[in-house]
Amino acid sequence: MINYDKVTIAEAIVMQEEFRKQLKFEVPDDQAIQTIAGADISFNKNSNTLYAAIVILSYPQMVLQGYALTTATTEFPYVSGFLGFREVPALIKAWQLILAKPDLVVLDGQGILHPRRMGIAAHFGVLTATSTIGCAKSSLYGFYEEPTAAKYSACLVHEKYTKTHIGYALRTKDHTQPVYISPGYGLSLPKSLAVMKKCIGKYRIPEPTRMAHEIVNEFRLGKLKEGFTFVHQTPELF
Repeated sequence: MINYDKVTIAEAIVMQEEFRKQLKFEVPDDQAIQTIAGADISFNKNSNTLYAAIVILSYPQMVLQGYALTTATTEFPYVSGFLGFREVPALIKAWQLILAKPDLVVLDGQGILHPRRMGIAAHFGVLTATSTIGCAKSSLYGFYEEPTAAKYSACLVHEKYTKTHIGYALRTKDHTQPVYISPGYGLSLPKSLAVMKKCIGKYRIPEPTRMAHEIVNEFRLGKLKEGFTFVHQTPELF
């Protein structure tokens, strides 16, 4: 299992720069997506135990197919911009429980919408060579003009000085705060936005990470067991 417990912030910066060199976005935008996963972490305050969940949904129907649950411990602190070093090891442990891997994973956090292009979705994507999207509830980096108040409206997020386009602010409900979308690995910027628009349901948080959040909290509370569980097994998907 990957372990970052002894990694310092200075060392983590160097690692992020090295990981950045491995980012790939050349996967064709017409690649078929049949299954999409959502990944999230939960923990108790002042505890170093992390509860990890990866849920798998049919795409674009958003029907839950199954979920992987596991726990891991970490000594890496919560530091803005370094979430991958704290949470990715636990998520990879959950990932290893999934035999039929999903086509794409959405993570609760940033993709390349990050000072070193290495948010948690990019970090996970590089280590697993899996297409990923970051869907963050708050803005970490970049500048943008507010999208219109209507559901599905989006605007570009860019770097202040270079004006490089690195993500989107996406309105998922009328008159609510946007979520922040960026590819992590294996997808173009336009494709990441197009995919996430199809993941919007009745709530502000798109369905993959919303379901992952609900399920991982039930796991943390002892209502669900560790391992992989089928919920709705579609033969052509598994």
